[in-house]
Amino acid sequence: MSVEVLDGNTIVNFVGDEEAFTVSVHELFVNLDSDHDGQLSYSEMLKELQSLRVFETHFGIDESMSPSELASAYESLFTKFDHDSNGTVDLEEFKAETRQMMFAMASGMGFLPVQMVLEEDSHLKKAVEWETAMLAA
Repeated sequence: MSVEVLDGNTIVNFVGDEEAFTVSVHELFVNLDSDHDGQLSYSEMLKELQSLRVFETHFGIDESMSPSELASAYESLFTKFDHDSNGTVDLEEFKAETRQMMFAMASGMGFLPVQMVLEEDSHLKKAVEWETAMLAA
């Protein structure tokens, strides 16, 4: 983890660089695809979704949700990724939904700098690294 400064432009510009964004998405996809079949099953994505704890916390404070509520929320999120409703998520579906999520984060963040703690291999950390490299060039 590291503390970084970023804003919505950081994310928008990173996603706009098709090559850099595709590499980042592909790396995460390959890491999640534990059986290496080129598809993400619900169980493969569930591990990542659970590690993010998006439903278990509210501004860093633990929320109490029943196991059935959590399961329903995760199934709903998986369904959002599974555009063709075939029960798996391919790389293009994963990339398209990741792009939408990144744009939503950028919109929510706005364009004033924010200081955040970021995971080393996260898309946000890669966006900051990309921006730093672009400014240095």
